[in-house]
Amino acid sequence: MRDIRIKICGLRTAESVAAACEAGAAYLGFNFFDRSPRSVTIDEARDLAVDVPIGVAKVALVVDASDDMLDQIVGRVPLDMLQLHGTESPDRVRDLRARHGLPVMKVVGVASSDDLEKLDLYSQVADQILVDAKPPKDAVLPGGNGLTFDWRLISARRWPVPWMLAGGLTPDNVAEAIALTGARQVDVASGVESAPGVKDAERMQAFVAAARA
Repeated sequence: MRDIRIKICGLRTAESVAAACEAGAAYLGFNFFDRSPRSVTIDEARDLAVDVPIGVAKVALVVDASDDMLDQIVGRVPLDMLQLHGTESPDRVRDLRARHGLPVMKVVGVASSDDLEKLDLYSQVADQILVDAKPPKDAVLPGGNGLTFDWRLISARRWPVPWMLAGGLTPDNVAEAIALTGARQVDVASGVESAPGVKDAERMQAFVAAARA
């Protein structure tokens, strides 16, 4: 069994949190982007986070959030990491790390080799980077669209910080994605759902099993 760390993102109910933990997730993601079908309020996230077992990281996904919003999230939800999924600059990443005292994961969308330079840039300022599929220009959501990218683009690349692979991963393709990229961490949202925003316990179990097989 491979030692692959898995993040299950967009959890909205106590049942899905419990199922994700039981499946073996190392990170749980709570989505604060209100246009997403996976979004939660600050109060909902707080109630979900307090029951997460010790050792499982609680991650807040935000998209170009204001200081006020982040102050409220960090002040009321017990968190272990911030995930920045918007157009946050390297300076913004630095500022938020200093302001909140939490590790920051910066998401970088990849569609072609032209996007790889940003991975190098953000790996200098973030604690982790998440390599995701770049959304289409007309996409409503910055992630969670079920899209993959050409994994061969990053097959021989490494960065000075831990990194995570995302973008259209499912129980059916995650093993191939890991084999092609060498990823030691993977992130999934829509790939373990029975409907948008509705996590499926069996699919979560299958995803973790496939990633680690």
